[in-house]
Amino acid sequence: MTRPFLILLCAAGIAVPLRAADPPDASDSASAVVPRYAAAMPSPRPEGELPGNDASLFSSSIPVNTGPATSGPAPEALSTSFAVNLLKRLVKRGVLTQEDADELTKEAQNDAATARAQAQADAAAASQAVVSQVTEKAAEMTPPPPSEDEVRVPYVPAIVKQEITDEVKQDVLKQARDENWANPRAIPDWVTRWTFTGDVRTRYEGDFYPNTNDDTGAFPNFNSINTGAPFDVAGTEFSPQYDVDQDRERFRERARIGANVDLQDGFSAGIRLASGQDDSPVTENQTLGLANSGQGGDFSKYSIWLDRAFLKYEYQVDGDRDKDFSVTVGRMDNPFFSTTLDWARDLGFDGITAQGRYKVARGVTPFLTLGAYPVFNTDFNFASNQPAKYESEDKYLFAGQVGTDWTINKDFNAKVAGALYYFENIEGHLSDPFTPLTSADQGNTDDSRPAFAQNGNTYFPIRDIVPTAQNDFGTIDQFQYYGLATPFHELDVTGQLNYDHFAPIRVSLIGEVTDNLAWDGAKINGIAVNNRGPNTASGALGNYQGGNIGWILTLTVGHAALEKLWDWSVDIGYRYVESDAVVDGFNDSDFGAPLTGTNLKGYTVGGNLALGKRVWLGLHLMSADSIAGPPFKSDVVQFDINGKF
Repeated sequence: MTRPFLILLCAAGIAVPLRAADPPDASDSASAVVPRYAAAMPSPRPEGELPGNDASLFSSSIPVNTGPATSGPAPEALSTSFAVNLLKRLVKRGVLTQEDADELTKEAQNDAATARAQAQADAAAASQAVVSQVTEKAAEMTPPPPSEDEVRVPYVPAIVKQEITDEVKQDVLKQARDENWANPRAIPDWVTRWTFTGDVRTRYEGDFYPNTNDDTGAFPNFNSINTGAPFDVAGTEFSPQYDVDQDRERFRERARIGANVDLQDGFSAGIRLASGQDDSPVTENQTLGLANSGQGGDFSKYSIWLDRAFLKYEYQVDGDRDKDFSVTVGRMDNPFFSTTLDWARDLGFDGITAQGRYKVARGVTPFLTLGAYPVFNTDFNFASNQPAKYESEDKYLFAGQVGTDWTINKDFNAKVAGALYYFENIEGHLSDPFTPLTSADQGNTDDSRPAFAQNGNTYFPIRDIVPTAQNDFGTIDQFQYYGLATPFHELDVTGQLNYDHFAPIRVSLIGEVTDNLAWDGAKINGIAVNNRGPNTASGALGNYQGGNIGWILTLTVGHAALEKLWDWSVDIGYRYVESDAVVDGFNDSDFGAPLTGTNLKGYTVGGNLALGKRVWLGLHLMSADSIAGPPFKSDVVQFDINGKF
């Protein structure tokens, strides 16, 4: 057998002994052989070491216990290793010299040692790579140096270390999923930049009225008049009237679906579609079964409206949300810290908003919001029935709010803000004198009437109709529209205080007060057609009883967010909103139904109960009374089933 062949055997992991074991001394007894055999046994192999790497297989002195000693030459000691026995036979037959065997032994031992060292080095390198990755991730998550109020604990128990390691692992896995490390081509880039949201709400609503409400025609529906043909005040028919004496029950649906899109480099866009039985700005409710404007009723389909559409640019200093600046243009969510005293929950704002917040001290983060919003834009062809057009009656809201978030301590945090809502040109304007001959004739200030209103604001007739022979000197054809009797420049203060000592249960108190600085009661008294007291004995109109102050206060106890089964919250509140404190077309659309808006006082009580992470029930009771004018009372019950996604 040649040397290369033997090297090949060794490379294949076959250990070859270099010489036969010395035979036991013939004079040894059985008792002497057994100890010698035990002493010659190879030492236990370290855990994890493979037989192929055991250098003892190449030893030339591996005695084998062959039983008790006998007379005559002792038989050659045999091994249980095939490789050892093979080398013995090769040496015995002279195929392999003792020198070659010794050299092969050294080479094989060196190769085995080198292989073990390389395997250990590879394992150490892999382990170090994992440790480096975890160390880098831990460094990213290491909090900043402690402030004067913070205390650091130098000793971290082993169980805490394990929890930290698990959290780091989960963070790495989440980041891999979010950023699609594993397969960046599996999902197109544009898909990851879209976030979809939506919600569905089904509501039972009961509207109940006592028999003490005035049902003699004391509650004209000015919105119906102003959005249709002008009302002939010299006619023999009642103007459109609100229902104040017949109870109503209805089922209502609200559905919304929207998307936010990351346009990168700080830019984003948003769009949302919503239900609604009309284009009311204050609600997306659709009354089921209601036939309205050619849709609904008899299982007909309902309309979908463009509810939000905006572009936004946002910049954060060092990625800090407490140092954030943004500009939004389009149709957007309400950007102001407020309650339903001023703005309904579903109301959207059209225009441009600039916002900023900047943390100036521990727990103190002031914020500022500025905005300009077109409320009404005159039709390009006003008036449509004559060649010479009228001057525009455009209306705007200019608004600013400044406030601060304040973390008082670990249990208390507060938020307070002051705002000025300055409506330009929203009040009605008296027209130039003219004589409308038909209901289609237009006055030059017709567009100063509200395009949408609820109820409560004070109105006056905006057409200066000249009595002539053509209208029988003012006894016929008195086609009239109505505008708001006062400008609105609302000074507003909103505050909220949260108590989280019993977290996750929170106790929260929120309130708001507003004052219409532009209100002039004496001037309004000379022109108002509603919100007056009883007529005098002589038949003259009663005095104007409206006002310019409004306030609301609500206490809420329960889970701040309904995130799991049986999470709950309850609330109770009271409000007092005089007739001309705020524009009635933009505030709460539920309280006092159907005369929602202003000129109302009363309380609300209700609660919410989670049926899961994204489904919850709601129950609210509202009781409202009128402040000025004829007596009116309304009790509303709402039971909701909500779902969001």
